[in-house]
Amino acid sequence: MLKVTLRNLLARKVRLVLSAFAIVLGIAFVAGSLVFTDTMGKSFDNIVYGTVSDVNVRFEDSGQAGLENEVNLDDRSMPASLVQTIADVDGVARADGNVEGMGLFVKKKDGTLLGGTGAPTLAFNWNDAPNADGDQIATISQGEIPEGPDEVAIDERSIENAGYELGDTVEMFTTGAEPQVEAKLVGIVEFAGGGLAGATLVTFDTPRAQELFLDGQDAYSSISVEADPGVSQTELADRVAQVLPDGAEAVTGDDLADETQSIINTVLGFLNTFLLVFAAIALVVGTFLIVNTFSILVAQRSRELALLRAMGASRGQVTRSVLTEAFAVGVLGSTLGLVLGYGLAAVLKALFGQFGLDLSGTALVFAPRTVIVSYVVGILVTMVAAWFPARRAAKVPPVAAMRDDVALPEGTIHKRLIVGVALAAAGAALMAAGLFGDVPKAPAWIGIGIFFVLMAVALTSPVTALPVIALTGVLNRALFGAVGRLATQNASRNPRRTAATASALMIGLALVTTMSVLGSSINRSIEAGVDEQFTTDFLVSNAIGQPFSTTVAEDVAALPGVGEVSAEQNVGFGVDDRSVYGSAVDPASLDRIFELSYSSGHAPEATDQIAFNETTADQLGVSTGDRLDLTFPGTELPVTVSGVYADTYVVGPSLVLRDVIEQVGLKRVDSYLAVNAAPGADLDEVGDEITDAVAAIPTVTVQDKQEFADAQRAQVNQLLYLIYALLGLAIVIAVLGIINTLSLSVIERTREVGLLRAVGLSRRQLRRMVRLESITIAVLGALLGIASGLLFGVSLRSAFSHEGITHLAIPWVQLAVFVVVAAVVGVLAAVVPAWRASRLNVLRAIATD
Repeated sequence: MLKVTLRNLLARKVRLVLSAFAIVLGIAFVAGSLVFTDTMGKSFDNIVYGTVSDVNVRFEDSGQAGLENEVNLDDRSMPASLVQTIADVDGVARADGNVEGMGLFVKKKDGTLLGGTGAPTLAFNWNDAPNADGDQIATISQGEIPEGPDEVAIDERSIENAGYELGDTVEMFTTGAEPQVEAKLVGIVEFAGGGLAGATLVTFDTPRAQELFLDGQDAYSSISVEADPGVSQTELADRVAQVLPDGAEAVTGDDLADETQSIINTVLGFLNTFLLVFAAIALVVGTFLIVNTFSILVAQRSRELALLRAMGASRGQVTRSVLTEAFAVGVLGSTLGLVLGYGLAAVLKALFGQFGLDLSGTALVFAPRTVIVSYVVGILVTMVAAWFPARRAAKVPPVAAMRDDVALPEGTIHKRLIVGVALAAAGAALMAAGLFGDVPKAPAWIGIGIFFVLMAVALTSPVTALPVIALTGVLNRALFGAVGRLATQNASRNPRRTAATASALMIGLALVTTMSVLGSSINRSIEAGVDEQFTTDFLVSNAIGQPFSTTVAEDVAALPGVGEVSAEQNVGFGVDDRSVYGSAVDPASLDRIFELSYSSGHAPEATDQIAFNETTADQLGVSTGDRLDLTFPGTELPVTVSGVYADTYVVGPSLVLRDVIEQVGLKRVDSYLAVNAAPGADLDEVGDEITDAVAAIPTVTVQDKQEFADAQRAQVNQLLYLIYALLGLAIVIAVLGIINTLSLSVIERTREVGLLRAVGLSRRQLRRMVRLESITIAVLGALLGIASGLLFGVSLRSAFSHEGITHLAIPWVQLAVFVVVAAVVGVLAAVVPAWRASRLNVLRAIATD
């Protein structure tokens, strides 16, 4: 049996390679995702473990993840005298004060920003403090150490990208009192950890860094401590902790590195999951292709298998023979997938480098786990997919298998229908519970329900395909006569096979349609929300979502054509272990520009008050008059809920007074400025005035209502295009499935093709027949996919209606384009099978057994 199996593999190389290609693409995504995220992890490991000292003194809560530290700019500082106090502790070899500045941007020579939406700019004071391994954390590889207020050192990659050379004047922008800063580039600085993963490193001398980031205080953000030989990190941390003021803590280098690494791994885990989802989609679609391929191969070999049974082969041997072929396909697909995955990781590395995450300093990491996972997943998926055809092959009696009729028994289709209807009912129940029931994590219920319904559509497709095939058959016969009739009969001869092939395309288009409906609904909701709530004349914001200096508001307010300016600062805090996002505002100026609708209570009037929008209040279970504590880094703020307002795009989910920012030790900056023109002023002229006032600061943009709406839609569309590109992988596999099915179908019908040619069917008519059959399959998949995607998209839109997707929009034109594209895909997928069919020798085809 092993010899027979190997002979069959070698005799059907092309067919099995086509099947293996589905596994290749899926495993390529699995392997590529793992290699890329492992490479990112290695790059960050080098940075993290190369930049921590034996002991690190910092403020409590400053190392935690969440909105509290992602949104807020910590304004706390340690007095410079603390450095000497720590240096005098027994066991301390040296102590160095660090000034850490966030919100700095470097301007390139061409006038654009360096970095921007990618990795951040890290600004520090220059010192030669060592890390835990004894290496100097930062070194000057070329040039000199920055000294004085007009000198700066920057890392080499950033200098090259910005177009600067040593001796050039570098222009920078900050969130502090000096929004524009110029300094001479005197040195190239490097981290001991190697690459910076795309971040920009900028160092000033200590007095200048204190002036820019600590308002000129003789203070530091943190302190690095080196231990004397023989003193452990834990022992030194305990000694240093005894001399620290309230609110500060001493953390060992190992603990700090592990803590930082944990936060990074959370982010990398999300990215890995995002990429692996698309790998899973590709593997699911590939499974349909593999099941179909082995089903056809088993059907074509029915006589061969019957003879083997008659010669003494058991059912188990026949099953194992088919599964052995599947194992070989899985090994081949997984091997090629690993190779392609390595290349995909290199592509991802280069692609992310264009967005600022530069990993060029780290070689691709090919871990043993990647190899193991790839082979296990690839072989397992292939074996499971081939199991069902293998069982069918073993169950067919030898006498029955001698006949030419190899269609699936109707009883099997009935079983599929029953299981499919049960899955559809379960999926509908789960979706209904998520949409209308009071269940936790409702979107998860809807997601599981969608998966059940999608599988139900695939299982019942042999039945639901019949009316679609009949409809296309009417068109085929009307347009192409007898050739159209033959194509329709071929598609309906084995509806299970036709439906299985179409199901692969159906899954891809169902997901694309779902995202199209969601994307259109989001854009429509943005348009409606902006049109209703954007009552300001202009919005001044940061082009990349970062805060900017409060001096911008002062400059804009001083313009003669400006009547009212309302500043808003994003703020994050914790409430009962939940992170909450909000806006710090002046309610009086905000009310003169925007009209918030309060369902109860009123806007906050003191620093011990807060207002929530209706969705957030419901999530937190609070109402007007309730007392709660807001947790900020290093402090808590007891507040009373002053009111609850309707959800709006104008401000965040919560409102506090701007005075709260300084009270809890955060840095005062602005995230947005709502600007109204003075009564009677010309809007175009005022817009030009504001634009001119901020023109020197490229981080700040000025938008009117339409420009703001366009910018919001552009962000949504950018994400959609990325998802479409990734889902395109499933479409590619589906096209391969159509090609494979048609190719095997032509081989299966070799004698029939020969007879048709013998009775007068021309090569051109034969090619047209195969194309029409392919188009029928593609259109069937498109219609099933679009119908399913519409249901899923509408359901998800409803589930997220409280998250801002308030309006439903169905992109009918786009969906019509999908059907047309599917038909074109059908034509292209039929090119090779149709050509092969037309080239068959008529006499040999008729004589084929």
